[in-house]
Parts: sequence; C-alpha cells; structure tokens
Amino acid sequence: MQAPKHLRREAGTLHAMIALYCKAHHDPQAESLCSDCRGLAAYALERLERCPFGWRKPTCARCPVHCYLPGRREEIRRVMRFAGPRMLLHHPILTMLHLLDGFRKPRGIDS
Repeated sequence: MQAPKHLRREAGTLHAMIALYCKAHHDPQAESLCSDCRGLAAYALERLERCPFGWRKPTCARCPVHCYLPGRREEIRRVMRFAGPRMLLHHPILTMLHLLDGFRKPRGIDS
C-alpha cells in the first residue's frame, strides 16, 4: 500500500532539508548526499515509515512521541535549525505545505 500524500511529502521535506545542510556543510560541489547525511536521511525515513501513528502522524514538532535516538535527534535538530529558514527560498511550496500540515489537528492522537 502506498503511503498517504502528506507522509510522502514529509519524506520529501526531510530529504530536501538534509540536502541543503549537506551541501552547505560538507561538499558544495557534490551532486548527492555525503555518507553521513545519507545515513541520517535513511534513519529519518525509517523512523517516518515506522511511526506508530501511521497515516494519522502529526508533524514531528507536534508529535507526543520522540522516536529518534538522542544522538540522531540532535543531528536532525541541527539540520532543521540550519535548513528550516532556508527552505522558504529553496523549496517554497514544500515549506508552505509543511507549515499547513503543522496546523492540521492530528486525528486520534492526544497531544
């Protein structure tokens, strides 16, 4: 079964943020992610796929469960802190849709 549209979009947003971070901090000339960022992206996408809330998943900022290991959580925070403000310039539609998803009330989740 294919993932709901908002989860596919969230995966795309995650990948775009990690790509912005990687390009700025590791190798600006590279066409793809470095091995560290590739590992972080794979971990983040695995967490997204295994989310206990499934299709009802809220954005991570509004989620009552912290499913990242502490070290990985700090890595993704660093990426989001850097890439978040730059997303509007580089990926305006993804950014606006992510902001709208953040306002969406999660169904069946008490937060």
